[in-house]
Amino acid sequence: MRRKQIIIFFMISLIGQVAIAQERLSLDLDAAKEYALKFNKNIKNSGLAVEKSQEQLWEAISAGLPQVDATTDYSNSLGAEISIQFAEGQPATQIPIDPTSSFNLRVGQLLFNANYLIGIKTAKLYQKLSEKNQVKTERDIISQVVESYYLALISDETLEILQGNVSNLQEVYEKTEPLVEFGMMEKVDLDQLSVQLNSSKNAVKSAERQFEMSKNMLRLQLGVSSETELELTESLSEILNRENSSKLEGEGFDINENIDFQLVEAQEELQEKQVDMQKANYLPSLAGYYSFTHKLLKPNFDMTPNHMVGVQMSIPIFSSGERRAKVRQAEIDLESFKNEKSLREDQLQVQFKQLSFNLKNATENYENQRNNVEVSREVFQNLKQKFDQGMISSLELTSADNNYLKAESDYLQAAFELLQAQNELKTLTGTLR
Repeated sequence: MRRKQIIIFFMISLIGQVAIAQERLSLDLDAAKEYALKFNKNIKNSGLAVEKSQEQLWEAISAGLPQVDATTDYSNSLGAEISIQFAEGQPATQIPIDPTSSFNLRVGQLLFNANYLIGIKTAKLYQKLSEKNQVKTERDIISQVVESYYLALISDETLEILQGNVSNLQEVYEKTEPLVEFGMMEKVDLDQLSVQLNSSKNAVKSAERQFEMSKNMLRLQLGVSSETELELTESLSEILNRENSSKLEGEGFDINENIDFQLVEAQEELQEKQVDMQKANYLPSLAGYYSFTHKLLKPNFDMTPNHMVGVQMSIPIFSSGERRAKVRQAEIDLESFKNEKSLREDQLQVQFKQLSFNLKNATENYENQRNNVEVSREVFQNLKQKFDQGMISSLELTSADNNYLKAESDYLQAAFELLQAQNELKTLTGTLR
């Protein structure tokens, strides 16, 4: 019994370790993109929309292929009779109505219908549009994953800086306490350090919540549960060193690579097909059929043929201007959409110029803030040494500490704005991978 309990214990422990391993993800930026492409729920739905459009295309095609229907019936007049008098003065002849049953097979084939041909082209365009929407969804999600990854790295870097600052202040506070006890420093210096230390500890707690919130946002984009532990294996400095803003600024903008413009073009084609479909209503349609009927229960008098073929043509003649009005409405919609397309093209060109301008400003700001943070760090370290030697007051030290933290915050904000500007420009130009 004891051996059995030990085996069960080890099995439970092993299952627990597997479960923990499954709930932990270690991802660099490229791996995060790939993971989102596989498991993001919005991307999955866009893939289902593409599958649905493929089925809709086959539905449109099948409408013009042979259609086969079969029916069977049974009727019983419950003993009723037909009374027929062949000559005046003669008695009527009573003819009983026998039960009947038949089986009918009908094969129909569309021979010509302009709307059918245009409908197939329209269904193909809808399929193309759904595929474009899938690409747009994938690019949007990848862009969001990239931004969420950047934000998580910024939050993590902020947390590390604040934690390091708390450690430094704690060290200074502990060194200052005995100096105050021996009267070598004023108690107000210790109180000011205590206030600064408590304020820094509160900032750490806030940064921890911000870091967790940024990871939750990334979890949502990746399509994993909120319980999944994320480990970001790529550092902020590695990403900043890898990205080349100058190369990105020098690239032009091919509007045909923009997925939003590609969607607009696909929608314009659909509008054109709507005009063609309304014009097709002026044309006749032609269909043929074959019918086979077999009497399972025949009446005494039966003239129904077993086989029958036929052709049916529908010719539109006069609709009091209804068809003309529908054609004109479709043409007006097309003309209006072309204006919207031209406006969208202008908007994208302006957006490219604005994003390029934003990237240039973000690059310059990042360089300035990077220099500022180095200077602020050196100033704080020098003043900390002077404070340890009793050459300056705690007020000067805490002021330098605040300046240093602000410089670090401004630097990280500038770094995030730089990466964000690069991401937005890549998304617009279609170069985001």
